[in-house]
Amino acid sequence: MDRQKEFDDTNNLGFPLLSDPDREVAKAFGVKRLGPLPSKRATFVIDTDRRVVKAISSETNMTTHADQALEALRKMV
Repeated sequence: MDRQKEFDDTNNLGFPLLSDPDREVAKAFGVKRLGPLPSKRATFVIDTDRRVVKAISSETNMTTHADQALEALRKMV
């Protein structure tokens, strides 16, 4: 949670970020790996009605996550 707060403070996001230390949300969204490996890298844009607007998955290209998430957010406005 500290890393998410620091990221939010640095970037002034203005929306909540999720910390999932028990990986329960990762399991529910289908991105949990077996064993001790970290979850698959995924970004979900979720509307205020709790509907998943966009799911982004890329293990190697972080700009894909940011670009597609921002595009989805802009379309929501």
